Order: sequence, then structure tokens, then C-alpha cells
Amino acid sequence: MGPDTRLHLIVLFGGQSAEHDVSCVTAAHVLRAIDPARYRITPIGIGRDGTWMRSASTAAALAEGPGALPGTLDPEGDVVAPSEVLVPAADTVVVPLLHGPLGEDGTVQGLLELAGLPYVGSGVLGSALCMDKVAAKSMTAHAGIPQPRHVGLRADAIGPTTPDALVAELGLPLFVKPANMGSSIGVSKAASIEEVRRAIEVALGYDEWIVAEEAIRGREIEVAVLGDLEPRASLAGEIIPGGEFYDYADKYLDERSQAIVPADLTASQSAEVQSLAVRAFTALRCSGLARVDFFFEADGRGFLLNEVNTMPGFTPISMYPKLWVASGLPYPALIDELVRLALGRHARQRRNTSR
Repeated sequence: MGPDTRLHLIVLFGGQSAEHDVSCVTAAHVLRAIDPARYRITPIGIGRDGTWMRSASTAAALAEGPGALPGTLDPEGDVVAPSEVLVPAADTVVVPLLHGPLGEDGTVQGLLELAGLPYVGSGVLGSALCMDKVAAKSMTAHAGIPQPRHVGLRADAIGPTTPDALVAELGLPLFVKPANMGSSIGVSKAASIEEVRRAIEVALGYDEWIVAEEAIRGREIEVAVLGDLEPRASLAGEIIPGGEFYDYADKYLDERSQAIVPADLTASQSAEVQSLAVRAFTALRCSGLARVDFFFEADGRGFLLNEVNTMPGFTPISMYPKLWVASGLPYPALIDELVRLALGRHARQRRNTSR
């Protein structure tokens, strides 16, 4: 038997954030879609305590075929040091399927840069900017991208009069969110001063920075962006929440929300939101992939940027892969493209930093 010429993918999943379970579900579906004829796979689970483990149960399931993977992956297996896993090699690409802090925020990306390995997704700066909603909103405002009215606050600046001040500036209802979190974790909709006070307490349970935003009465439009030097946008889709807003349960548990692909927009509206999505992607130094979320006030301000997610979910009800499938790029081909982009960016960076 000759040497194994397949590209080696190290798939990181789990992580220490509150989005650990979401990451495990994402990994399960990505691993199902990876072509074993093209790639050999090393799944590495990161426990809630930060322990890295070579996931024996996942590897065994992969050996039985893509359909054998469980719906949720619990990191099990031998404990390994990151240095044992992240060994530079010409045939290796890391796929960090990590959501939230200590995974999607530039920390793991910095580790991979130090290890000298190509990896899927945005780099350190893009990941950090998009994870921090306050920083992202400042950057996209500077780029002239319209967005809802908002206020960013650090814990030490919050006092007894803060809820009243937020209501005076943003009105009711309003939303309060942790600055560094995704999957709608820690997000509250507040319709009274007392609810604003409680929402602040909830958000501060996840981060010392929070952001308060005006509530938008509009449609929720999402665009998938793919690329690096020349990013391109998918067709736009629309989310119709099952509850008051598109929360964690709606996204991952009860499936009451509806995803409409493509969204019912005119040709000019579609072109506008695709252009805005690429502008946001570029302004925030994204690379590889991102889902760009908007509100749409049809009879008001038009498209308003909500947020940019650099590692969107890949669950069966996730919008990012659905949008690319509808745009003519099947799920396995999407993974191939992300790997190709990772290799291309890594090669370019090595040229730029070699002296």
C-alpha cells in the first residue's frame, strides 16, 4: 500500500464557552459531510475545562462511515497537549469549529498562527472584532454601514441610573446582549425599566462588556459570505422567528423558526444587501466564511446590520450552508472551498512574512 496522500484535517470542537454544545452539534454535521476519500480526519474535543482530548468515540464512528456520527459529540478519549496535535505539516489544515469566547474570538486562531498551521475561517483580528459586538459596531459604523442605535457599556460604568438612561436613549422595548457571546446566549428583550435592569444582570453574567440596542420592527435577513481576497455573497435568506425574537431555543432546540431561502426581495434589494454583506465582511477583516445578519425596515431605514458571525452553525437548520446550497454550492463542495481558502491564505501570509 502506498503513502496516504489525503489532506489531513484536524477538527477542533467543543470548547470552554457557553456555546460548547452548539459547537459539538456543528462538528457532528461537518464531519458527516467531509469526504473520507479526500481527507483523513483527526477529531479533537476541547472540554469545558479546556482539556484537549483525542476523541476516540468520534474516530470510531467515523471509521464506520459518516452516518454513524452521533447528533451531539461528547469529547472523550486520551488527553493530549495542543503541542502534540498542532504539529506543522504541509498536508494539514485545522478546522476550528468553535463558537464563542476562547474559540471564535481570535484566541485559538492566535495559537494556530504560532503553530504555523493553515486553518479555516477568519484570522486573529477578524475573529476578535466580530466576537466583540461593541468593537464590531464601532468598526462598521466607521465604514459607513447602517445599523440600529446602540450603546456599549463596561460593567464599571453601569450604575443605578443606567436602565433609565438606556430607555431615554433607545426607547422600549430594547435588547441587552453580552458583547462577547453568540447563539443568542445571554440576550434579553426588555419592555420595562425593571426588565432592563434584569437584562443587564443576565448579560453581565457572560461578559463585562454589554451592548444595548433599540428593538427593530423589521424582517431578519441573512447573507452568507465566502472568500478571502475576493469575497462573494450568497442569495439572501429570511428568518421568521418562532418566538418574540430569534433566541437560542429557536435556533437549536425546538425548530419553530422558519428559514425562507431565497428571501422575498426585489432584485435591487437583493443586490444591496449582498453588497452590504461583503462590505461588512471586508471592514471587519473577515476571511473564509461569515454569516452577515441584517434587519430590514422596508418602509423605514432599509437594511441595518445586526452582526457578523465568523463561525456560523452548520446544523441541519442553520442558514449558512442552506444559503450556499441554494446558491449552487453543495455542502461537501462548501467544505472543500473553505479548505482551499485556508491553504491559499496561509501560503500568501508565509510569502508576506518571509524575509
